[in-house]
Amino acid sequence: MTILTSIPPAFILIIGALLIPFIKGPAKKLWAILLPAVAFYTISKLDASMSMSIPFLSQDLTLLRVDNLSKSFGYIFTLSAVAAFIYAWYEDKSMEYVSGLLYMGSALGVVFSGDLISLYVFWELMAITSTFLILARKKKASIQAAKRYILVHLAGGLVLLAGIVLHIQESGEIAFNAFSNPTLASGLILVGFLVNAAAIPVSSWLPDAYPEATVMGGVILSVYTSKTAVYTLLRGFAGWDILIGLGCAMTIYGMIYALLENDMRRILSYSIVNQVGFMVCAAGIGTPLAIAGAVAHAFAHIIYKALLWMSAGAVLYRTGKSKLTQLGGLYRSMPICMILASIGAIASLSFPLTSGFTTKTMILMAAKYQHLFWPWVILEIASAGVLFHSGLKFPYFVFFNKDQGLRPKEAPKSMMLGMGILAFLCIYIGCFPEQIYQVLPHSDLVMKKMPILFSDIYIHQFSNVVTQLQLLLFAVLVFFLCLPLFKRQDTISIDFDWVYRKGSTLFYMIMDRVLNGLNHQTDQWVIRKGLVNLSKHVQSLPAKCLSLLLRPVWQFKEMDASHMSEQHTQLERRVALSTLPISYSAIFIFVILCVFIYL
Repeated sequence: MTILTSIPPAFILIIGALLIPFIKGPAKKLWAILLPAVAFYTISKLDASMSMSIPFLSQDLTLLRVDNLSKSFGYIFTLSAVAAFIYAWYEDKSMEYVSGLLYMGSALGVVFSGDLISLYVFWELMAITSTFLILARKKKASIQAAKRYILVHLAGGLVLLAGIVLHIQESGEIAFNAFSNPTLASGLILVGFLVNAAAIPVSSWLPDAYPEATVMGGVILSVYTSKTAVYTLLRGFAGWDILIGLGCAMTIYGMIYALLENDMRRILSYSIVNQVGFMVCAAGIGTPLAIAGAVAHAFAHIIYKALLWMSAGAVLYRTGKSKLTQLGGLYRSMPICMILASIGAIASLSFPLTSGFTTKTMILMAAKYQHLFWPWVILEIASAGVLFHSGLKFPYFVFFNKDQGLRPKEAPKSMMLGMGILAFLCIYIGCFPEQIYQVLPHSDLVMKKMPILFSDIYIHQFSNVVTQLQLLLFAVLVFFLCLPLFKRQDTISIDFDWVYRKGSTLFYMIMDRVLNGLNHQTDQWVIRKGLVNLSKHVQSLPAKCLSLLLRPVWQFKEMDASHMSEQHTQLERRVALSTLPISYSAIFIFVILCVFIYL
């Protein structure tokens, strides 16, 4: 074991991030690029079944668990990080470099953690550090979005923690393995994971927060949180039927809201929800082919979605605008950015010769092999629907729509280099899918069931290529025939968060009226009237008791009613002024004591 392989990859990025403030100039940027490159090399040298544990109380924390599932996510996380920091060479702020590296490192920590405690620590670190990528924009909208973002993730983290605590109490084990039986503990853990996966109805945090991040922050955020959640679902909840329906709902939901949206980065945010739905559905199917397909599609999706976020970031960086109604005609002044964005767009369509075609097909085949007819139909519809938002709407309205007179400069060279790396990977993986298939979980099964060579896919399986092309060309025809319907106004789409925002307001109003009304009535009748009357009775009680005791004496003296009333009034006055004769007081106290002793 070398020095590098003796260190969990997460700590390479985390420790390296802490050194960023002490490095100045171009060296800082080179350092940020070097760290994920070293982590990528380290992961490539890790042997399957390798592990590393440290003692913690009466348990062992497993900081490094290596298998094909963790290595696959480790590869794409570090590879995309290299491209992201090359893209962000223009950026000089240490805050974004530090928070970005810590965020990436904590995501790697989750992927390679073998126990629930370590996973939870990295999970929360991931939520905290990613928030700074939103705050770094330093606008009112970004600050508000960051507040909502961290509140949602901390709430999800508390649900996850509750599930972990219950699971440890029930089983006495902290190992993170597949959960076989639905229990309260496993249910809470599942909910905690689904929050980060942006599952409906708590998915609105993603399109609410990511578009408010910085240009660099948006690219980084698009990669890690939701894909880390996909990893945890594949590791812990593969084969849970509830995920099939939830994943299908996410694909349709993301597609519809992306079509309604006017902001280009919000379109890409909803597209993330759409594509993560494919992976969640695959986790629910749970077969080896479905799991391998989810990992492969996560790999491809990270590449082309990060490419699209980079192109959107370049447009925002040059124009300062993000709404489709304010953009158009940019192909004239940003042609290279347009070409690279188009490659990412066609890859998202699963177009032949691109990465999406060789990965998303695996999930569709897994549903077909399990005779899941309706999930297969929904996934096919959602797959074609991608064309309407990420595939055509985004590039068309940004680059080819009515010219708005904008003539920005071409994207900076570092941005184009980072985008070029990912564009190359989109095409390379589409032509040589075996480069991904051989590192997937259950790779031996995948190599048997899936066509893996160029000739296998594009020559021997040419009918599948034709079918996909027909589907896409028909969708293109529909898009342009219905183009007026796709044009957006400067509007805001109401998302699921409207329900719980309005619901919480209504709940507050009801509680305010009920509880504060109860407080008012209590104050009015119990405090003001009840206690006042009670205090009066308590003050007059000694005099009344003495009157009852002395009444036989007064009657013996043959006092009339008016005289006895006068004597009672004098008793009340003397009691109030504490001028009652000592003998009377002693008699009263003696009688009261006798009563208590008798009782």
